[in-house]
Amino acid sequence: MPLHPTFPLPDESISAFAGAMCSVVVLDNGGGLIKAGHGGDLDPTAVLPNCLLRPLSSKKFLHPDPLHSSSAAALDLTSAAVRRPIDRGYLINADLQRDIWAHLFANHLRVSTSSSSLLLTEPPFTLPSIQRATDELVFEDFNFKSLYVADSAALVHLYEASTSPQGLVSKAQCSLVVDCGFSFTHAVPVFQNFTLNYGVKRIDLGGKALTNYLKELVSYRSISVMDESFLMDDVKEKLCFVSLDVDRDLQLARKPGWDNLFRCTYVLPDGVSHTKGFVKDPEAARRYLKSTDESHLIGGTIIDVEKPESAEDRKRIDLTKNEFDLTNERFLVPEMIFQPADLGMNQAGLAECIVRAINSCHPHLHPVLYESIILTGGSTLFPQFAERLERELRPLVPDYYQVKITTQQDPILGVWRGGSLLASSPDFEAMCVTKAEYEEMGSARCRRRFLR
Repeated sequence: MPLHPTFPLPDESISAFAGAMCSVVVLDNGGGLIKAGHGGDLDPTAVLPNCLLRPLSSKKFLHPDPLHSSSAAALDLTSAAVRRPIDRGYLINADLQRDIWAHLFANHLRVSTSSSSLLLTEPPFTLPSIQRATDELVFEDFNFKSLYVADSAALVHLYEASTSPQGLVSKAQCSLVVDCGFSFTHAVPVFQNFTLNYGVKRIDLGGKALTNYLKELVSYRSISVMDESFLMDDVKEKLCFVSLDVDRDLQLARKPGWDNLFRCTYVLPDGVSHTKGFVKDPEAARRYLKSTDESHLIGGTIIDVEKPESAEDRKRIDLTKNEFDLTNERFLVPEMIFQPADLGMNQAGLAECIVRAINSCHPHLHPVLYESIILTGGSTLFPQFAERLERELRPLVPDYYQVKITTQQDPILGVWRGGSLLASSPDFEAMCVTKAEYEEMGSARCRRRFLR
């Protein structure tokens, strides 16, 4: 990867390169979502779940529609069966992935793969057998003319350096990328656009594990939702948040009725009037912000901050039983990332994971890495995520180091946008492995080109 390629800023003419270059497909092939588009564009053409699903109304598995499309909103995914080609971050079903990619290239990107290059993201330390299966998909099934495999963290670093050319990340060409994705969480040191593999640390927790934990909590306390993956993803994204003081919030969560700052109601789809679940009272979902205000604590005693539950409230809530309440589940689920040991998992928390990653690097890099922490991935979208991480990190970091955490403008698209920038580089084609090279040397020797 070029040390510091010069690209236009995203708010300028990033697509100016697209017309002067051959077609490059940029594919961020995540375990949860596929982000795919054309090199040089600011945003991907399609963002859709990386799976096949079978709603109760269908006898066969279907390709999901892109997120936020009108057809996706109309589809009832209650108790839908799901098949995923990627498990725990790695490709386990190449045939299923081929089917999904074929649909993506033909119906969403509308590209001729035989005349296109492919920039593909891959998680760290992917097994050689999986790399071979991926290369077979790219060159033998889809006949791409060339391939470049990139580390997600390096692309995030590249994008951040390009958006802030006067910032520390750009000047020092050094950062620590914290990627909280669907399958797991990585803390990755990046230096001059290269991943320092010896410093990469991983937590085997991601968005999927958080959703599964929320399923268990709700199923135990309210109603069985163990088969409702898409529904509980929506609940997690709309209602969960990161607590800044878990002990205090656990006390607040014990209060009954509407005096509980965290209580809110989620209405399940009924398949008739609405096929998507929704939050009954969006204002109630934001009441937790009052928990950061210490004015409701007097002498360590929690005082009432909400009106008692009225008869009208009880009647309104009891109009339908097709709903459930959440209280402490809202912050206990994201708490897994910070304190996995509390749940019996033999995993370090995120703050300790970051410290271990930085300590694995040369001491001269430590101050810059602590001051250049970049958050990416869907799980970093939880409210108060960065504030909590800074509170956890500060006691673990020497006082003479500054800690600065940057959250990407769109953590879900950050990797893809970095790939789009790299694909716009005039040196990109020279960095790729061509189909002729693959056929001559095989996968293993071609992969040496991507050693980072």
